[in-house]
Amino acid sequence: MIVRSLNDILDSERDVRGDVWASRRFLLAEDGVGFTLNETTVEAGAEQHMWYKHHIEANYVIEGKGEVVDVATGEVHPLTAGTMYTLDKNDKHILRAETRMKIVCVFTPALTGREKHDADGSYLPAAD
Repeated sequence: MIVRSLNDILDSERDVRGDVWASRRFLLAEDGVGFTLNETTVEAGAEQHMWYKHHIEANYVIEGKGEVVDVATGEVHPLTAGTMYTLDKNDKHILRAETRMKIVCVFTPALTGREKHDADGSYLPAAD
């Protein structure tokens, strides 16, 4: 059984930060469960262009307000607490945070925790 609290993760190597976001990584590939579980905070006014071409990502908004744009169709989906969206077709997307947002994110395959977004907004595929 794996039990972790946010306090266990803060200021550790599982607490990863960018200019407008922070990702607290509760589960990673090394935990051996086959998926990653993160709590991600995105700051108000942020706009992130992403494309997880090697991963499927599901997201559940627990705080804040924003929108996700499907780049292929231009369709804009409003996001508020209680909204879930899943990038089930490795969708190129834009995440915009109107207010500070807190999102629970699940990735498969599992992330190592050391990934960095490439120029196209993606992570490299998992190493076998």
